[in-house]
Parts: sequence; structure tokens; C-alpha cells
Amino acid sequence: MQNRYLLTPYFIDEPRPVLERLGGPEWQLNRPGQLQGDNTQQRLISLYEGIVDFVANTAAAGDRPVSVAGDCITTHAVLTGLQQAGISPILVWFDAHGDFNTWETSPSGFIGGMPLAMLVGRGEQTIANALGMKSQPENRVLLTDARDLDPDERKAVESSQVHHVPQIDNLPWPDEWAGSPVYVHVDCDVVNPGEVPAVPYPVSGGPSADTMRQALRHLARNTNIVAASLSVWDPTMDGAEQSEEVVMGLLSELVGT
Repeated sequence: MQNRYLLTPYFIDEPRPVLERLGGPEWQLNRPGQLQGDNTQQRLISLYEGIVDFVANTAAAGDRPVSVAGDCITTHAVLTGLQQAGISPILVWFDAHGDFNTWETSPSGFIGGMPLAMLVGRGEQTIANALGMKSQPENRVLLTDARDLDPDERKAVESSQVHHVPQIDNLPWPDEWAGSPVYVHVDCDVVNPGEVPAVPYPVSGGPSADTMRQALRHLARNTNIVAASLSVWDPTMDGAEQSEEVVMGLLSELVGT
């Protein structure tokens, strides 16, 4: 399967042009210019339409879409594109956070802490509805690490059908998932911040880069990965060069070159 890369140089709806240098010669760039809309959700919809088309066309051609962006909300567009190509994947989500808050449970009201909840049909659905995304069944989601959960967010995860696996080096794979297409999302802050320090919301602890390499290598060898997405480090922070080297190496473990 051939990888096709799309770079979206934004953190939520804020342009991050410094990220553009990550793109290789064959990478596509999702940079629509001035985003349209009066609020964050509307602006993200205008940004995500290009990701949806890229993923749908790439997957329909039998290639693997790889989305690289500055946040986790772009997963809406990736999942929508897969659905448009007729693919209903297992979703494997690597993150230091649960991203399972809603407006009702979030202490901060930060939409960047809500995307996984939104993907499974909880809480905010403006983006999902506009894109035409179908909610991902909770029992087809594997959330791993998520060592930082807000109190009500933790209750939501524990009462859901999401498979929450704190230890990434021991990922269970239910029998009913055998042979299913898999979409893997990696937020780079899942790695111990001693090795990936340039992240805006660091959480102490977490797996080493080597443990992550082994986990991603295992998925690459033993599952049918049809799509991948990566939320990158903050290139303006101290430790950005070290973070880039580690994280781009992890992406190579997952999808090859």
C-alpha cells in the first residue's frame, strides 16, 4: 500500500506556517487561506473539507492517507473521508489525554480536549454534522495511555464502551476485530515529555519513545492500517528539534516511508 501524505499547517483554526517545512516533495498541502466562519467550528469545517476529499480519494484508490496536523480535531475529516470511501475502521487512539470531554464535563471548555468524544457522537457535533460524518461506534475504539483524564471525563470513559488500555505495550485485540481495517491516530504528547518536550500540554510519565516504536511496529505488522494521522509538537517551543526527530521516526515505524 502506497502512503499519500497531507500536511495541514494549523493548530485548530490558527495557521502554523512554520510546519510547512515538514512536507516532503510529494506531500500535499492543505492550506485554504483565510478560513471562513464566525466561530471555531465553522472555520474548522472550511479547513477540513480538503482533508475529507484527500482521504476519500486516496483510500478509494487503494492507497493509505497519512494526515499530519497540529491538533487532534482533524481526525473528524480523516474518518469522514474513510467513510466516504466505504471504509468503517477500528480506531486506535494514542494520546496522553482522553480527548473525551464535552462542554458539560470540561473544566476548561477547550475544544481540543473533546475530539474523541465528538467522534463517537457525544457532545459537540457541529463539525461532524457539517461533514456528514457517522459516529464511530464506541466498541470499535481503542484508547491507549490517556494518563491525564479530568474527573468527569474519567467517569465518561469508564462508563463507555471504549476500550481504554493504559499500557500501550499490551494492546488487546478482540477477536471480532480480526481482519478489520484500522485507522491509527497518534498525538505525540503520548510520549514521555523527557523525550518529546515541545508539546503545549505535557503530562509527566508516559511511555518511552522506544516503547512507542515497539507498539507502532506491532500494529504495522499485525493489523491492516488503512489510514494514519499525527498531531505534531509545537515547533515554537524549546526542544522542538528533538521532538521532531523522535516523532517523525515514530511515524515511519507506523507507516514506513
